Amino acid sequence: MHVVATAGHVDHGKSMLVRALTGMEPDRWEVERRRGMTIDLGYAWTTLPSGDELAFVDVPGHERFITNMLAGVGPVAAVMFVVAADEGWMPQSAEHLAAIDALGVRHGVLAVTRADLADPGPALRQAVRTISGTSLGELEAVAVSALTGQGLPELTAALGRLTARLPRPDPRGAIRLWLDRVFAIKGSGTVVTGTLQAGTVQPGDELTVAPAMRTVRIRGVQSLGAPAAQAGGVARVALNLRGVSTRELGRGMALIQPGRWTVTSVIDVRLAPGSAEQGQPPAAVRLPSRLTMHIGAARAVVKVRMLGSRFARLTLDHPLPLHIGDRVLLRDPGAAADHARGRPVFGATVLDVSPPQLRGTA
Repeated sequence: MHVVATAGHVDHGKSMLVRALTGMEPDRWEVERRRGMTIDLGYAWTTLPSGDELAFVDVPGHERFITNMLAGVGPVAAVMFVVAADEGWMPQSAEHLAAIDALGVRHGVLAVTRADLADPGPALRQAVRTISGTSLGELEAVAVSALTGQGLPELTAALGRLTARLPRPDPRGAIRLWLDRVFAIKGSGTVVTGTLQAGTVQPGDELTVAPAMRTVRIRGVQSLGAPAAQAGGVARVALNLRGVSTRELGRGMALIQPGRWTVTSVIDVRLAPGSAEQGQPPAAVRLPSRLTMHIGAARAVVKVRMLGSRFARLTLDHPLPLHIGDRVLLRDPGAAADHARGRPVFGATVLDVSPPQLRGTA
């Protein structure tokens, strides 16, 4: 299976396009369908001509729900970036692209929607030019209309080529399932969902809930709506858990394999070269003293202490399971957004999950 997240400005047709590609309704809530606007994460899937399964995480485009968008994009390796032909590049296009670049996502496809309403050429050229300077680089672009079906076969083929290039995860890799939904099913109990990035889960496995650090047992596994004897990353999975109630879990928590992750609240990071402020070289980056850090579906408020021009010590308000090499996004929710570049965000790579105490600190 492959998992791709949508991205793009509000009301540019992300959910409608996913619906046209999969035949499924990604918007889960009645209020979303009534208002025609995605608020929370949606999920749908289809089978590609190659026989591979492709799951979509459909994210909201409105700026008020950017944290939900980051929870959907955070755990995936590829995006379908959507821009409407009749509106072109918009503020949330810029903010979503800034987040994708900060997270270091390198795989994607561009879909220019509403090709039946306007000439898609100008919007396509502007989007390709803007995106090419980010981690996504030069990506394949297709003009489509979810209403008429124009370009849908070409987009499906482009998605097939995209997924064929994605890295294959290690089925024996360390499990870290960031939870994006938690609910109860009568007669079954607690169910959680998330994007499994690596490793394999199966009934009977014992995992640890982080940061609570309590043990739970997997009662059952589902993938793409069907029971499964096991599921290996990358995959969308639903796990029926024993030993925990829905009141004890929430989005942003993680299920991890015991002994394979460091659950930490202090880390050292290296800022990504693209994290420079407008007009400044990377060496001049200075972070605010307090930011919100995003990784996977999790977020934490962090205190920032700069360690030179490209490195920083981050102190989290609660511990998270992290590895050296993890990519995190640092965001200032209160900063003014820019039409061209989005709200200021900073990408960083974790260098140390158990750093030594700094001089002058308690």
